[in-house]
Amino acid sequence: MGILVVGSVALDSVITPFGAKDEILGGSAIYSCIAASYFTDVSMVAVVGDDFPENHTDFLRAKGIDTEGLQRIPGKTFRWKGKYGDDLNSRTTLDTQLNVFADFDPKLSSVHRQCPYLFLGNIDPDLQYSVLQQMQQPKFVVCDTMNIWIENNRDSLLKVLSKIDLLVINDEEAGMLAGTSNVLKAAKEIMAMGPERLVIKRGEYGAILFGPRTVFSVPAFPVEDVFDPTGAGDSFAGGLMGYIANVASEDEITLRKAVVYGSVMASFNVADFGAERLGALTFTEIEGRYREFCKVVLFEDFNKNDGMKFDRIP
Repeated sequence: MGILVVGSVALDSVITPFGAKDEILGGSAIYSCIAASYFTDVSMVAVVGDDFPENHTDFLRAKGIDTEGLQRIPGKTFRWKGKYGDDLNSRTTLDTQLNVFADFDPKLSSVHRQCPYLFLGNIDPDLQYSVLQQMQQPKFVVCDTMNIWIENNRDSLLKVLSKIDLLVINDEEAGMLAGTSNVLKAAKEIMAMGPERLVIKRGEYGAILFGPRTVFSVPAFPVEDVFDPTGAGDSFAGGLMGYIANVASEDEITLRKAVVYGSVMASFNVADFGAERLGALTFTEIEGRYREFCKVVLFEDFNKNDGMKFDRIP
């Protein structure tokens, strides 16, 4: 079963302590589509200008991504430039040029409207809601958002949250949205806004999945060389959505595995600039790291009785 991804496509210029790259392929739709493409069929809805390099489109198609919904219109493609601090946790935006993305108005084809799985990338909540209104009863909807929408377009965001199944958000944004810095209280407040489930991303500290009755926490996969964290959250969401669509299930076990696969995709993404490492993966590499991740978080053989006497614990 396929995924529809609606988001941004950009030409990014990135500066990190390890170097700099100018006008490389970026945007929320790019990272999430590439990550998801290893698991299932993916269709993209986004907009670029007539200056968008054709080799980028060829690359997406070579990954099996449906680009029929990638509008190419007169003007310049969305551009972003940012610089990361020495620890890669702090980021400064040096330049943002929305260009054709400023007038993005996603229109879905009849085929796209029937996709069972929908990922709403980090775009204006009014656009996200417009997409939701065009869909024909999707099976599972995941949404991303950010601080600018929480601060400036909260009412529209709340409308979107009332219609989705899972929200992916970072810990700072969760606190802003819920009005509390306590992650458990924030999760409870956010799920009361509509989504039955929530993933709070915590950067180098991993991610937490919240459900109606459960909490599942995973660390970030330990990566020795981190070159560029741009797009890690979108890669996480793409891996998560891709796995869910692959197995066509949204039960608790599936979602827990999906969070791990999302973490795996994010760990590959940060290993090079832009989507270069992400786009060069094989599924053998992905599955191998998934198994390594399982070893990282395994702390006990539950089939083994270690003789512990629990009746003495008060």
